[in-house]
Amino acid sequence: MQQTLRLILYCLIINTITVTYACAQDTSSKASWNLFKPVPHALMRKDMETDRPSITETPHTVDAGHFQYEADLYKNQRETSEDSRQRKWLVNQANLKFGIFKNTDFQVIVQSYGKETTRDLVTGQTQATSGFGDITLRLKQCLFNNYSGNFSVGLMPYVKLPTNRFSDNKMYEEGLIVPVLIKLPHDWKIGLQVEGDYLKDDQEQARHAEFLQSAVISHVFSKKLEVFGETYYSYNLKDHQIQNFVDAAVEYEVHHDVKIDAGVNYGLQKAAHKDFFLGIAFRY
Repeated sequence: MQQTLRLILYCLIINTITVTYACAQDTSSKASWNLFKPVPHALMRKDMETDRPSITETPHTVDAGHFQYEADLYKNQRETSEDSRQRKWLVNQANLKFGIFKNTDFQVIVQSYGKETTRDLVTGQTQATSGFGDITLRLKQCLFNNYSGNFSVGLMPYVKLPTNRFSDNKMYEEGLIVPVLIKLPHDWKIGLQVEGDYLKDDQEQARHAEFLQSAVISHVFSKKLEVFGETYYSYNLKDHQIQNFVDAAVEYEVHHDVKIDAGVNYGLQKAAHKDFFLGIAFRY
């Protein structure tokens, strides 16, 4: 079954690349702009769209020819299993986003520094490692209503390169994300997402397929402060384990092109991780 899911994933990646090429040939508004011919600032998206602070991504892309920086300036992750307790700290987990075409951007996620501490609950021994983290490559294609309308949908395949120096996860991981955005009256928004991943097993040097589904609702207060409430779950198709999460975050617009945020992703099961983070986003 896992091989079948991987085949479907690769087919979808090929389809995304095909759609991207087709959009590059588009002659409609903004289609003449690209990575080397930037959209003029006066024609850029009025409100900066980000893939944070919620787990649910936005289907909207960065304006062609422009750069956007989004990062967990600090993130603390806690996870407890039957025989161990793990703590992870990430500093400047940055998402570097480049507008390629009208409806396409390319993203490079870099974990600048990470530290992981694992305590064996049976022996009491503690092991700590730190260093550079993983690199993840993503390609986002907005399939519908990137710059107008109240309903948008996107497609985003990704692959994680195991470059980290602080984790025992030395395996490639990949997946496909399908985000949806629904804009409602009075500055309310609903985001939905389905995601298929092929990830390393927690305890073994093997991989498994995983499914994630999320929903987030947000509202903007005083045109500066946006508040998010989210829920999502992940399902391990190999071990048939499900984990549920509830999330909350706030995002403040410091400047038209700068936002800061803070929030929590809280796993309801004992083994589900609990994350606390502080982040920033800006575009140029």
